Amino acid sequence: MPLLRRRRHLPLRVEDVMSTPPITVDREISIEQAAKVMDDNNISSVMIVDKDGKLVGIFTDRDLRFAVAEGKVGKGLPIHMLMTENPITISPSDLVIDAMKKMRDADIKHLPVVDGEGKPIGMITMRDIIDVAWLLLEVLAPS
Repeated sequence: MPLLRRRRHLPLRVEDVMSTPPITVDREISIEQAAKVMDDNNISSVMIVDKDGKLVGIFTDRDLRFAVAEGKVGKGLPIHMLMTENPITISPSDLVIDAMKKMRDADIKHLPVVDGEGKPIGMITMRDIIDVAWLLLEVLAPS
């Protein structure tokens, strides 16, 4: 009788590892104010929401570097002029492996987690995924 090999799955969901609460700003906030929010919260991105609280964009360290390089900082420009519109998102019930695939395929490090109405409920970042990978490797490593 052949030996049956069972594949084990770890149903790790986005909601298990995402960062909360979501850090959001209004689309009319200035680039400088958004950078201050990021610095105050020790984060590398902010989610931009409309008046109804729905996600309309994301502003990341990469966008901030571009703004500095292009001389856009110091002019009080609203964040919506430099944000990435309609960012790729994920649901809290999706698997972490799906988040990893989306991030790899799009070459992004921040993935907003939204509810069924498109409102941010958290963020999953490469750092969150590295933390989970580290934990799993420690658990699985022989002592």
